[in-house]
Amino acid sequence: MASTKGTAVVTGASSGIGTIYADRLAARGYDLILVARSTDKLMRVADRITTKTGRQVEVLPADLADPADLARVEAFLKSVPDITLLVNNAGLGGALALVDSDVEQMTQLIALNVTAPMRLTYAVVPRFIAHGKGTIINIASVVAINPELLNGVYGGSKAFVVAFSQNLRHELEGTGVAVQVVLPGATKTDFWAIAGRPVEELPSEIVMSGEDLVDAALVGLDRGEFATIPSLQNGALYDAYESARQAMAGKLSTAEPAARYRAAA
Repeated sequence: MASTKGTAVVTGASSGIGTIYADRLAARGYDLILVARSTDKLMRVADRITTKTGRQVEVLPADLADPADLARVEAFLKSVPDITLLVNNAGLGGALALVDSDVEQMTQLIALNVTAPMRLTYAVVPRFIAHGKGTIINIASVVAINPELLNGVYGGSKAFVVAFSQNLRHELEGTGVAVQVVLPGATKTDFWAIAGRPVEELPSEIVMSGEDLVDAALVGLDRGEFATIPSLQNGALYDAYESARQAMAGKLSTAEPAARYRAAA
C-alpha cells in the first residue's frame, strides 16, 4: 500500500544519524529512498525497516561526492513523483587543524557537505512548490556558529548549510514547503572516528546519542521550528543570537563607510 505521507529521501542512510532518521520516518508512515555509498549496509538497513514497519524502502547506492553519482541521484529524484521529504544528512567531518588536513580530502568534504545538498535540494524543490507541500531537513552542526571548535573547512561547510537553509526558508515562505536546519553538537556516531578523533576521547557529558538527537530534531520539526539545536539547553541564547543578526538587516550596505572608518582629519 502506498504511503499517504509519500516518500522520504535520506542521504548518508547506511549508519549513524541517517539510519535513525530512516527508522523514525518509516515509523511515521513514510516510504523511503536511502542513499549512501555501501550497498551492503543500505540493504541491511532496508531489510530491517521493511520487516519492522512494512514500508517500501528503495536503496540507491552512490558516492555523493562523485559528480557522476550525484547527477545520477538527482535524475532519479526528479523522476519520483511522490517524494515529500528530503533529509540532507550525508557529510564528511574534519577534526584536524586546517594546516594538518589534506587539501584533497577537504575538497571532497566541500563536495559532499556543500555541493550535494545544494543540488539534491534543487532536484526536489520545484515539485514541492508545484504541489504546495514538502519538507527539507538539512543537517548542519553547531560548528556553523562556533567554527573555532573543529576544522575550519568543516565549519565553513556547515555555515553554508545554515545560510542556504535561511535563504530557502525566506524564498519558500508561503509555498507550503517547510525548511528545518538541525545543528547537532557532539553525537555518538562513527563520524568522529572517520574525522580522525574517536568519540571515546570526548568528555561523555558533551556527547549525545544519535537516537536522542534525531528524536529531539523531530520534535522541533513537529513544532514548526526552523533552527533546531538539541543540545543547547537555554534556547533564549539562540533567540538572542538570531535577533542580533536580524537587527543588522537593512543596515549592512550604505554609500559611505561608517564613521569609525573615516580617516582622522
